[in-house]
Amino acid sequence: MTGEVRVRYAPSPTGHLHIGNARTALFNYLFARKNNGKFIIRIEDTDVKRNVEGGEQSQLKYLKWLGMDWDESVDVGGEYGPYRQTERLDIYKEYWQDLLDRGLAYRCYCTEEELEQEREEQMARGETPRYSGKHRDLTEEQRQALEAEGRVASIRFRVPEERIYTFDDMVKGTISFNSKETGDFVIVKKDGIPTYNFAVALDDHLMKISHVLRGEDHISNTPRQLMIYEAFGWEPPQFGHMTLIVGDDHKKLSKRNESIIQFIEQYDQLGYLPEALFNFISLLGWSPEGEEEVYSQEQLISIFDEHRLSKSPAVFDTNKLAHMNNTYIKNADPDRIADLAIPHLQKASRLPFELNSEQEEWARALVALYQEQMNAASDIVDLSEVFFRTHLELDAEGIEVMGGEQVPAVLSAFLAKIEQSDEFNAAKIAALIKEVQKETGFKGKQLFMPIRVALTGQTHGRDLNQTIWLLGKDRVLDRLRSQIKGA
Repeated sequence: MTGEVRVRYAPSPTGHLHIGNARTALFNYLFARKNNGKFIIRIEDTDVKRNVEGGEQSQLKYLKWLGMDWDESVDVGGEYGPYRQTERLDIYKEYWQDLLDRGLAYRCYCTEEELEQEREEQMARGETPRYSGKHRDLTEEQRQALEAEGRVASIRFRVPEERIYTFDDMVKGTISFNSKETGDFVIVKKDGIPTYNFAVALDDHLMKISHVLRGEDHISNTPRQLMIYEAFGWEPPQFGHMTLIVGDDHKKLSKRNESIIQFIEQYDQLGYLPEALFNFISLLGWSPEGEEEVYSQEQLISIFDEHRLSKSPAVFDTNKLAHMNNTYIKNADPDRIADLAIPHLQKASRLPFELNSEQEEWARALVALYQEQMNAASDIVDLSEVFFRTHLELDAEGIEVMGGEQVPAVLSAFLAKIEQSDEFNAAKIAALIKEVQKETGFKGKQLFMPIRVALTGQTHGRDLNQTIWLLGKDRVLDRLRSQIKGA
């Protein structure tokens, strides 16, 4: 690849980091790092009414949480700043004035009401709505008269007539547009703020962006940006438009689809591991060679190939994400998972917010017991419910187990062993169960199942000895006595 690769992710600070935007950032990041290029973050904040307080910080925070770093931005600087569009207004003004001076742009005084009426009339005639060019060639006298009415002008770009604009998309291949499909478009709003297509074209050129990787919903913006490039005699970057992410209903992800968690912050709050999410998102619309799906960030950088970006929509498979996060959790340091899971137990009022050393040890052992089963750290609340119940309710399978002829003998023997033992830990419990086996002659399911059901109400579960130790001696004695009494 000739020349330095420079790519950008350009979020608007209008909310939290969405999964689709995270993917755009991630693919740009992988592409830059694979090619020893630069990854730039530019804040596109000109839609002032939609900006939310903390939106910019939230975007940067969760990009970092996912494991990305960048070479230029509002927080690290760089030689092509400022990196907020609202801080670049003087730069834009210089260029839009140049277009006005050369007759490539003009002032339009149409009101919103006039433009809406024009659109309605065009649609009534079965035409595609577009600006008619009503103020394209105003005389100076006409302009002065409109201004005397108190009208404020926007600035429109003069779209060349009957021109074909073609570009080779990195994902889609060759794409062409006819300029007649585009009316003269606004490049500066009445409030003096440049529109997206004008500002982004200038920024990409002035920041020497070599490649623009973005979602396919931006394809329709590309011809307008190419027109801006052409007007200034600039070479455009290479474009690549990634396919949409769709839900399991194969419809574009929308906030109405509540079956899919869509914001990165929510995954953090639920206790997903950032490296698992990074891995999962990297496979939404891109596929490496081979069947392997679990990769470290370093591996993904080394194998990333933009030619393998998919031409088909990427299906967001929630089950696949859960399985992938489970894989990462199983292989993670137990202390790390405990640090993620314990706050969920505290929030659910299962544990006090201030833990003494004994409570801390118990909580960490509890999380470790279920670490292999967790798809997210928040799962610990439901998984460990048996430790916080005040009474047990048996299902049909449990009732059947407790109806076994050997059950009274097994439970009574085990109760006696626990009562007589000065030690209470997993190793000692295993030894006591062996003694019950010798004493009663029952083994296997006939031995273990009644003990498990009596103490947990469940016929299946994690390591029995560790479970009994975590239940605590007093609770174990109470539950055994209760089951024996009710038998």
